[in-house]
Amino acid sequence: MKRRFFIKKSGATGLVIALAPTLLVNQDGEYSVVELMGKSDIQLYGKDINLRKEAHDAFLEMKKAAYNDGIDLKIVSSYRNFQRQERIFERKFITYTDEGMEPLAAIDKIIEYSTIPGTSRHHWGTDIDIVDGYRKVDGDVLVPEKFGVGGPYEDFKKWMDENSETYDYHLVYTDEPKRRGFKYEPWHYSYAPLSIPMLEAFRGKNIVQLLQKETFYGAEHFTIGFLKNYIQNNILDINRDLL
Repeated sequence: MKRRFFIKKSGATGLVIALAPTLLVNQDGEYSVVELMGKSDIQLYGKDINLRKEAHDAFLEMKKAAYNDGIDLKIVSSYRNFQRQERIFERKFITYTDEGMEPLAAIDKIIEYSTIPGTSRHHWGTDIDIVDGYRKVDGDVLVPEKFGVGGPYEDFKKWMDENSETYDYHLVYTDEPKRRGFKYEPWHYSYAPLSIPMLEAFRGKNIVQLLQKETFYGAEHFTIGFLKNYIQNNILDINRDLL
């Protein structure tokens, strides 16, 4: 397994070098391809917050208001670069396939909650996974049932439903019955004034072509049909307020 990983990464390095002249030049206006895919450094603000300045400031205002109502907004995850998302994806792909799952089935399992590297909204410095830090919860905190009636984060979810949009934070993956793509994530919020234009810029790129050039584990199984469905269902079938 380790040898296979080394060979794969060696090939990826060569590809990055080959693509560097075109990828590292920002010819796309305000948001470049490498920025939107989490492949370039961006300026982040706040200890344990790590958001763009405007999103950071709005989060602090929201956190202060929630604190006054007995809720401690705690960030579980915010900015993630391409490499970190790649590690998450590859770890899951290797685990599932080593357990006997077919590659395509493993990928389908991964994208129930995890994004393909280069397509995560967490690359943008605008999105957060948050919980109520006052609640002591065993195990994984990012479980939908824990945000429902009787769950430890029920009060948190109610407060966010009533107040988050005042601070321009919107739930991304709603529980709308007809919504496709990623499953319901009652913890994932996005700062709309920045993420809406970033999504628009991202939609203007040839995402299929970009992903076909990637060499992380599992990427060799991406067909054009799969990628088009992924873009339509997982990237674009979100809270309509964020489109």
